[in-house]
Amino acid sequence: MKRPLGISFISWFYMFGACVLFITVVMNHTEADQFGIADRFGLPAVPEPLMRIIAAVITFIIIFGYYGLRRWGFWLMIAYSVGFGAVSIKLLLSYNQQPFIGNVIWSMVVFIYTLMVRKSFFNTHQTSRNKGARQLY
Repeated sequence: MKRPLGISFISWFYMFGACVLFITVVMNHTEADQFGIADRFGLPAVPEPLMRIIAAVITFIIIFGYYGLRRWGFWLMIAYSVGFGAVSIKLLLSYNQQPFIGNVIWSMVVFIYTLMVRKSFFNTHQTSRNKGARQLY
């Protein structure tokens, strides 16, 4: 099955974001942001550079499965969207600032779109399994 364009767009967007996180660990030595990555994930006690690395690595893992139309990539993206969206809603209600509104909207868009194209994740692997089974008989 062909990969939907939206999955490619979402994947490349997250890959770009993860690369930026890695770069900012090395290049960014100021704390100009009122809310760091750790705050945005609901973990303010975690040091900011460590949280950027953890977030980037986790993002790459999720995107590897998501872009490859793996079932586990689907479920991890669903969990990530729900979790990140919930934390963003909590922060939005506490601070009422624009970045959190954007995070909530983006999480909802990714969640809804991923559910809309869920067949892409489940048909791909069933088809390849069935092909092998048919060749044996």
